[in-house]
Amino acid sequence: MGSRETLPSGLFTRIIGFEVAPPGAWDALLEEAEKKVKNLYAVGIVPSFSKSYINPDLPQEYEDVGGVKLMAYRSYLEFMAERYHTSESFLIELNSKSKAYSLKPGDPVIVPNIEPFRIEDLAVGRMHKEDEKLSRNNVVIDTKNKQLFVYDPSQPTIVVPGTAMIVSEEEQEPLGKMVAMFPITPGQEKFIHRGAWKMETCVEFPSWRYDKQLLQTGQRSKEAIQVAHGPNSPVGVLWCGLSRSGIGIHGTSSPRTIGRSQSAGCYRLSNWDAARFPQFVRPGANVIVR
Repeated sequence: MGSRETLPSGLFTRIIGFEVAPPGAWDALLEEAEKKVKNLYAVGIVPSFSKSYINPDLPQEYEDVGGVKLMAYRSYLEFMAERYHTSESFLIELNSKSKAYSLKPGDPVIVPNIEPFRIEDLAVGRMHKEDEKLSRNNVVIDTKNKQLFVYDPSQPTIVVPGTAMIVSEEEQEPLGKMVAMFPITPGQEKFIHRGAWKMETCVEFPSWRYDKQLLQTGQRSKEAIQVAHGPNSPVGVLWCGLSRSGIGIHGTSSPRTIGRSQSAGCYRLSNWDAARFPQFVRPGANVIVR
């Protein structure tokens, strides 16, 4: 099946049962992946509606997007790369530069064989409210290994080597069974706020307040720009605000940075993972940052 690097990001979080394989057991994970995914690649068609999400003139600097109504993709190549959980450079590798850079609606393109991220299913400002079951789930953010774990406390705890199994040091409360695991980008070490929080909000296609001083120092300023919603918003397609003011779990405009420490205190998921996050967690959930 190839090395870890050749696999589309997000594959393991979708198809592999991490509850039975310890972190780092790549041989076992690759073997299981080979059984579940017989064909690595498929043919995707650039959908006709995608033109509504493309703006080749989208400014590169956030200081220049004050009047922009949608933080769109800059090309059909970028659209298809994110739709199939991969990078533009990987699609170029699969299809050639000339084809990749000339994509238009209706064109076929070779893509990773994975369930597509359906941006068209998201709605501007749609809120995900508390849920009797999902709001009881526990989230653990491992800032050292750059992973986010979701546990279901209604199911028996299964110990996974290398992962934290308690909600708080004081109560020693079991987390439950791990039901999801996502790679993340945590904040730079100087901005990380470790502790126990609550998820308070969860909204699709949020707008965002661009505050250059906040990003550089962690301190809010009085000067800011309101950035529109969209896949190229710095907070991506989803914002889940925590009880720690200004800190949230959210998507990203730069999926290549997932797994690195770059943000100013928040926790970034790829947009394709952020879109699925409310299937596992809702406001009211415990969020433990370690």
